[in-house]
Amino acid sequence: MPSILSQAQNPQPAQGVASSRLQPADIAKLKAYLSNAVVHDLEHLAPAVEERAKTVRESLDRALTQTRLNLPESLKAQLFHDVEDELLGFGPIQPLLDDPDISEVMVNGPNRVYVERKGKLTKTNVVFDDNDHVMRIIDRIILPLGRRVDPDNPTVDARLPDGSRVNAVIPPVAIDGASITIRKFGKGKLTIEQLVGFKSMTSQCAEFLRACVIGRLNVVVSGGTGSGKTTLLNCLSGFIPEDERIVTIEDAAELRLHQEHVVRLETKPPNVDGRGSVTTRDLVKNSLRMRPERIIVGECRGGEALDMLQAMNTGHDGSLTTLHANTPRDALSRLETMCLMSGMDLPLRVIREQVASAIDLIIQQSRLRDGSRKVTYVTEVAGMEGDKIIMTDIFKFEQTGVSPEGKVVGEMKPTGIRPMFSPRLEAAGFKLGAEIFSATPAATQQQRRK
Repeated sequence: MPSILSQAQNPQPAQGVASSRLQPADIAKLKAYLSNAVVHDLEHLAPAVEERAKTVRESLDRALTQTRLNLPESLKAQLFHDVEDELLGFGPIQPLLDDPDISEVMVNGPNRVYVERKGKLTKTNVVFDDNDHVMRIIDRIILPLGRRVDPDNPTVDARLPDGSRVNAVIPPVAIDGASITIRKFGKGKLTIEQLVGFKSMTSQCAEFLRACVIGRLNVVVSGGTGSGKTTLLNCLSGFIPEDERIVTIEDAAELRLHQEHVVRLETKPPNVDGRGSVTTRDLVKNSLRMRPERIIVGECRGGEALDMLQAMNTGHDGSLTTLHANTPRDALSRLETMCLMSGMDLPLRVIREQVASAIDLIIQQSRLRDGSRKVTYVTEVAGMEGDKIIMTDIFKFEQTGVSPEGKVVGEMKPTGIRPMFSPRLEAAGFKLGAEIFSATPAATQQQRRK
């Protein structure tokens, strides 16, 4: 039998070749041949974007016909699917990105690909050809965005066309080969009602948060990596009235607001010469000159926290942001640390006064051991006593056990304490009844001021 490689060079054998005689190495060579043939046609025909998929399919049919191989439909379909994923999608991980049950894809080098499915991490049988193959997929992701990655700049943040968040790290920083982490973007925007249905929070808590957003309180969503902070921020943003001007600021744009009057800003990395970067802090400062009625910062990570606090303290009520922290108290410590990163030589007490006067509410989002994501604290920032910021839990998740299936059993309950900003909610038209804040006897015993 003529080898597949020789057919690729001269695809005109005298007779058809049975696929049962093809070895894995031959199939790999056939796939490479088909890919090369399609790439040649794409370069020659230069189809429009909307015609690209059709051109690839027609080119594959022609190229396979020229080999005169008698392939079963199942093998032919798999070959075509692999080549289409390679040329139109993101190679071996495209099926994982298409799977609606997968929320995260993690490539730890060419031979180890993991996914998060329903909160649990599992290893897949997906592999890349080699590290260069992983690098080609990274380039395909970042090049349309004008971003770059190389040994001098070995890390990059980007996003897929559907909004999924991507982080890539390459050698020499990534010792075992290039790494890709993709936080998938849901096909449909979740609503607060769905979060209540998923038992991420109670309906009473949802009603309270709705009043807080419409009432223009400044809200921080705190949580660990993968806890669902951005999802919750998206849901909260849905409460903002349609007639308000919103400016969003993100490293990689992933917020999806349904309002019409939205200006979306995204940071920009430096160019090859190390110049031209636009940071989150730059955008926060610039947003103040854009007449915003709401400022939403996707995530505070550094000195922009001080600019955000100053904006909240100077008339930009109703602002929203997220940050990484494990408890509401830790969130305040993180804010203080990030303000110190701004380079401003401010006493710690002054920073705490800025935090206490700017932030009204901290919502703690947590990923529990069973993989579920829940709001575990809704905490008011109640002011200062001496040098300490006073915080009051309004709602708190209480775990009561673990089911035989390993699911966390518990309930979010009000602590029985009304927030000090209740008059502001009433002024906005929300006179929340006692049923929102009333605590059960068990919860009453747990209420405390931090």
